[in-house]
Amino acid sequence: MAISIFDETTQHMLAVRGEIADSFFSRLKGLLGRSSLEEGEALVITQCNSIHMFFMKFPIDACFLDKKNKVVGVVHQIRPFQLSPIFWRASCVIELPSGILAQARVSTGDQIAIK
Repeated sequence: MAISIFDETTQHMLAVRGEIADSFFSRLKGLLGRSSLEEGEALVITQCNSIHMFFMKFPIDACFLDKKNKVVGVVHQIRPFQLSPIFWRASCVIELPSGILAQARVSTGDQIAIK
C-alpha cells in the first residue's frame, strides 16, 4: 500500500509512493538491492534513529522524525558506505531520493504528515 508524505510546515509533497518498513526483515533490508530511488518514492523505517549505507548503490536524503512526526534530524546526500549521525529523539526515518530535502526546504522542527 503506497503512502504519501507531506511537509505541513513548508507545504511540500515529499513522496507519493512511499512504503513502510515495520517488520524486522523489512527494516533490516531497507533499500538494499535497489539500484535507485525515484522522485516521488520514499521508504519509512520505523523504530530507527540512525542509518548506515553499507552496500548501497546510490546516495539518499534521510529525514528523522520523533513520535509526533516532527523532524529531529536531516541528513542530505548520505553516500554509499557512510553512517548517519544518531538522532536520539528519532522514532523513524524517511529515506528519500538525494536532493529532495533541500529542494523542499525541510528542516528541524517541521511537521510531517504520513498518510
